[in-house]
Order: sequence, then C-alpha cells, then structure tokens
Amino acid sequence: MTERDDRHYFRLLEYDAIIERVSDHAASPPGKERVASLRPSYDPEEVRRRLAATLEGMELLRWKDGVSLSGVRDIRPSLRRARIGGILEGRELIEIADTLAAGRKVCGQIADIEEEKAPLPHLRSLAARFEGLKSLEEQIRKCVDEQGTVVDRASSALTRIRRTIERVQEQVRNALEQILRNSHYQKMIQEPIITVRNDRYVIPVKQEYRSAFGGIIHDQSASGVTLFIEPEAVVQLNNRLRELQLEEEREVERILKELSAQVGSVVDALATNIEVLAEMDLILAKARFGRRIRGTVPAVGRDVPIRLKRARHPLIPPEEVVPIDVELGDPHRVMVITGPNTGGKTVTLKTVGLLALMAHAGLPIPAEDGSGFPLLSGVFADIGDEQSIEQSLSTFSSHLSHIVRILGKADGRSLVLLDELGAGTDPAEGAALAIGILEHLLERGCLVVATTHYSELKVFAHARSGVINASVEFDVETLRPTYRLLIGIPGKSNAFAIADRLGLPREIIDRAKAQLTSEENRLEEMIAALSADRRAAEEERKRAERLRKEAESLHAELKKKMEAWEETKGRLLESARREARSVVARAEREAEEVLRQLREWARRRPDQLKEHQLIEAKKRLEGAVPEMEIPARPAEGAGDPNRPLKPGDRVWVRTLNQKGEILEDLGGEEFQVQIGSLKMKVSRKDLAWIGSGKTEQGDFRRKTASFRRASEGVRPELDLRGKMVEEAVYAIDRYLDQAILAGYREVYLIHGKGTGALRTGVQQFLRNHPNVKRFRLGGHGEGGSGVTVVELQ
Repeated sequence: MTERDDRHYFRLLEYDAIIERVSDHAASPPGKERVASLRPSYDPEEVRRRLAATLEGMELLRWKDGVSLSGVRDIRPSLRRARIGGILEGRELIEIADTLAAGRKVCGQIADIEEEKAPLPHLRSLAARFEGLKSLEEQIRKCVDEQGTVVDRASSALTRIRRTIERVQEQVRNALEQILRNSHYQKMIQEPIITVRNDRYVIPVKQEYRSAFGGIIHDQSASGVTLFIEPEAVVQLNNRLRELQLEEEREVERILKELSAQVGSVVDALATNIEVLAEMDLILAKARFGRRIRGTVPAVGRDVPIRLKRARHPLIPPEEVVPIDVELGDPHRVMVITGPNTGGKTVTLKTVGLLALMAHAGLPIPAEDGSGFPLLSGVFADIGDEQSIEQSLSTFSSHLSHIVRILGKADGRSLVLLDELGAGTDPAEGAALAIGILEHLLERGCLVVATTHYSELKVFAHARSGVINASVEFDVETLRPTYRLLIGIPGKSNAFAIADRLGLPREIIDRAKAQLTSEENRLEEMIAALSADRRAAEEERKRAERLRKEAESLHAELKKKMEAWEETKGRLLESARREARSVVARAEREAEEVLRQLREWARRRPDQLKEHQLIEAKKRLEGAVPEMEIPARPAEGAGDPNRPLKPGDRVWVRTLNQKGEILEDLGGEEFQVQIGSLKMKVSRKDLAWIGSGKTEQGDFRRKTASFRRASEGVRPELDLRGKMVEEAVYAIDRYLDQAILAGYREVYLIHGKGTGALRTGVQQFLRNHPNVKRFRLGGHGEGGSGVTVVELQ
C-alpha cells in the first residue's frame, strides 16, 4: 500500500486518534515522536517483536508502577552541534545530564527485578545498550546549575573573577549612594535610585541639570524629562567592572567549550542512548495505554483466526460500549452483517479493523485474553458516505472506485471491510454486484466483513460455504438497538414491527406485506424463527450458567461444612480422650491410695493380713479401673492394615495414634513394638503397615504414656549400670511399684562400683521413697558395694 492509501484507511478506522491517545502516555519528546511515527507492520517477525515488547512493558509496570522517563530531553540538536565542534549552552548541557540520570534510573529499575520473576529479554537488551556516562554527568553538574548557569565552582579563575566583580560593584554603588545623599545634588536628581544602562551604573537626573551635573549620558526617558547619567566619579570603576565582566564571559565560554568537547567525544554513545530511551518510552507508553483501556496483548500467527472476545471500540466510553465476540477464519472467511441503521453495524466493522491495525502496530487491544489475529498483509476499508465533488462522483461511484482500488491490492492475507456493500444504486443490481464482489474476495482467500441491507445477501450468506450471517440486535419493544452482535443469524428488517408500534394502521401494514414475494416472506419468517431460537438458546444458556454457579456455590458451602464437621468431630474425640485419661488417672490414684492404706494396716497388724491378700486386693482395684474404648483419630497416611508385618517394619499403632517399629514377632497375632523409648506388646489388629526399614529416630520421639502389666513378669533385680542418675531414679520408681505388685519383699539394684556417683544418687532417692522400708549395700556373694539391697514395705 502507498502512504496515501495508508492515511486514507487510518482516517476511516480512526487509527490516528488512537495514536494521539498513546502519545499522551509518552513521557519524553523522543518517545512522543516515536509514538507519532508508529505504523502497523505487516512483517511477521516485526509484529511479534513489537507485541512481545509491549507485553514486557506491561509486566514491568506490574513490578515497577512508578517507572518513568520524564527526565529524558530531546538532546539530538545539541548532539549535532557538539559533533561538529560547536559550543553548547549551559541549558543544553544540563538537559544532557538530566537525560543520562533518567536513563540510568530506568535501567536500574529494570535490573532490580529478578530475571527469574520477570525475564524481560527485550527491555534488558535495551538497558544493556545504554551507557551511563556518570562521570560526564557529574562534571556537567559540577559546572552548571539546574537553570543552565555556569556556577562559581566551575573553575578557580571564575571564582576569583566573580568575587572581584562583586567587590567593584560594591564600590560603584557606594560612590553613587554618596552622590544621592549629597544635598547639593538632591534637587538635580529625578529619583534617588541606582539603575543600569548599557551595562553601566547610572542615576536619573532631571533634564534641566544636564550641564550642571556632569558625567556621561547613556539614555533618556521616553518623555525626555529624565536623563540617565554616569557620574564622572564612577566612570573608572565602571570601566574596571566592564573589563571584569568581559573576563568572566571569556572564562565561562572556556568552561562551556571544555564541557562541549567532552560531550563531542561521546556523541555516538549519547545518540545511541537517546534511541534506546525513545524505544523504552514507546514501549511504556503502549503499556500504559493498554492498562488504561484494560487491554490485552493479542496472539498473532499465520494460522490464527480473527478471534475477538468481548472486544470494545477503544474510542467509545467504557460505560457506553457494548462488547462483541467475533470469530472469522476457516471455515468462514466472509461475514455479512445485517440489521437496522444506527444499530452498530459500522461500529462493529470499525472495531474489527481498528483492532487489527492496533495489533499489527504492537498495541494492546481492548478485549479479553484469548483474542488474536492472523498475520495480515494489509487492512483495507470502504466505510461511510463519501461523495467526491471534485471528481463529480456519486456515492455509489465513490464507493465503487474505492472497492476497485482494494481489489487491485488485496491478497489471501488481507482483511477487507466493506460498509453498505452495493448501496447507492438499483437494489437488484446493487445486490447482484455485492454478491459478485464477495465471491471474488472469497476466491482470493481474503478475510471480509461486510454490512448490507439487502435480503439477497442474507440468502447468499446462508447458502454459500465460507460465508456466515451476522446481525446487530434490535429491541422492537423499545424501538432501540441493543448493539449486540449475533453470529449465525441474519438481521430482520423490523420495518413492519416498527410501523405497527408507531401506530401505522393495520390495513396499510397488511397491504404492504402482500407486496412481498413468497420468498421474501419465507425469508423473514425464517429469520424470525432463527431469532426466536437464538433468544431461547441464550436464555437456556443463561439459566444453565446460573444453575452451574449455584451448584458450585452449594458444593463449596457443603465442602466448607464438611471440613467444619471434621474439625468439630476431631475436637470432640480429643476431648473424650482427655476425659478418659483423666478418669483412668483418678482411678489409678485411688488404687494407689487404697494400697498405701492396706500396707499401713498390714504394717500395724502383720498377723492379720498376708502379702498375697495385698496383691489380690491390688488386682481387684485394677479390675475396677474403667475401660473406655475411644476410636483412634483418622491419621493422614495411616497405612495398610492388611499387609504382612515383619521385624523392622514401620507401623501405625491405631490404639495409641502413634508410629512405631516392630522389634519381634511374638506369635499368636502379637508383636513387640517400640514406640519412642517404650517397648510393648501390641495385637496385630491394632497395627497398620506404613513403611519398611529403619524409621528416622525423630519419628518415634513422641510423648506417650504406657506401662507393663505384672503379668509380663518382673525380675528381682534391676540393672542400672551405664545410666545417668536421673534415668536410674526414673527406672527405680517404676520398678519398685512393679516389684511390690509382683510380691517381692526384697530386690537388688545393680549400679556398679565406678566413681560411686550413681550409688550415692540411688541411695539418696531410696531414703525418701514411701515403699522402701530399709536398704543396704550387698554383702559377700551379693555384689558388694556394686549392689544396693532394698527391703520393701
């Protein structure tokens, strides 16, 4: 396409208005210039690159919302002058420094984002091309302030000169103030002020005293009544001041020349920098525009159809626009849209075309995720009523001349948009011509969206493969269009319905209907039936969607209630366990108290109660302990209860809700299991396999309570060798209870000789134990000092 054609189609589809809105989001003059020159590309690789860069820009804004290139200036004219050795002004130098600072800041913000979180390959590549040139910026800022003025600290010579100027200026002002205060001159002076003319300090003197006052006249007022005279007393000082000012100008020029030379030495790097920053600004402008229109980056590809999901025209206010869904490609490459005037046909046409141009320019489009376009070779449009007065062409001729140009350029990858195809001439001929044009474009493989009022095109679209009907909906009740696009249904004329609603007599409407051919009546009936079916299907779809949402809501609510019930059940079971343990503990304490009282009784009346009677009483008390069977809490990964078990297997002890390890198969469906530091016999029905091999030690270190029954057998001695005192004391306490229940009157605690620390700790514990009557070291044949013999109560 020629540039003139491009401009024509851009104007028809309002692409230029979009570019203006994108430009509003650019922060720098080079960025705005880059946006203004942005045109759709039909090169596949370039389109993909642009869209990928835009997607990166939107990702960058998600991570760094405040990223901005507002400090970037258009320094290209300054660079051109520096390249040929020109001297830059202070303002130009400070713009270069500001641009370098802004660029380094943005590149730093990009680098701050971890590559694993956001790869941003295109932006990182641009940032890598940017040269910070921090030393140049620092040198400029050392010599020039933000207003572009060379500061005193730029050089020692400039500092000296400016201090001298200040001193001479003070001398001049003092001399002039003395003249102003002198009573002899006061009547000659028009106004007691000091001013400057031609870079010389002067005072205003009345015209009539010009001869009496003396000095050099530099200016006079517009009325001529006041002369600005430099008194002779300050002429030499003013001369000296002027010499210093000239010297200052030469020093400032020297400093600017040095800085300009530094800029000239890196002018290529600065030129690259400004190109990099302009490209970044373009990307960020597109990203910000996309965020404002709530847009997405469309998919593009040779085999991708035109697929628009809830697409909106970006120039229509969001609260007014009605989203549309469009799908065009195989098997349907031509869409014929019918419907009433002002119903939205042309808006739909422009939306498809404008979004296609935006996608190929690398811009986000106002549509939902999943939208996309094929890689097009061009977008051609004939839209609107365009009479050509200059060429004396009618509306029909004007449209046809545009269509002829389109047919000469469109190919199998083109998108062609035709508004009111065939209009402006005899309806029968216009419809026939429109069908011929659509057939030709379809054979070429073009993607076509056309609007029309002709019924013949509705029939053509219904019967011809590759062509699909569509319509814009019209509400007969309100006599207003809804602007909804209905795919697969041709538009109904609604003329008779509208006439009836507006009160046209019924006999006139019936007479008009009689003028229609049977084919036209059948077509209108078919369209009405299709529209009714469509509305019914839409209502059914909405109802199904509502029911689905209700089902999802009920499912979520039920799931939440089930989770709450499981949690409540767990709390109740845990409460029952704690209560059971409390009941058992109270019963055991009562049993111990009864046993203590029985022993006391037996000690006082040994002839009346035998030891075996004590044991029998203890067993009866044990039998009185309430048995409470609480189902074990379901545990995640509770294992396989049916798998054969062997020593070394890890198991879940369901009665204790604990993990353990099988030490030995005792036969008779019983196993010896170690749980933490405890070993106990457990029935096979209470075990479930959860793993093989040794379990990590940490899996068993759980606090749990267990005890050995007297029926398991208790030996008359306890070996404490190798234990710490605390471990030995705990073992002795449990052992003495078991020994008493077993009927022993005397037991042996083997602690060894060693250092004697264990023996001392054991005997200290025995002195305060209520069940120990007395103890002694072992005698000859009993182990000597390595054993303590304990006599029980």
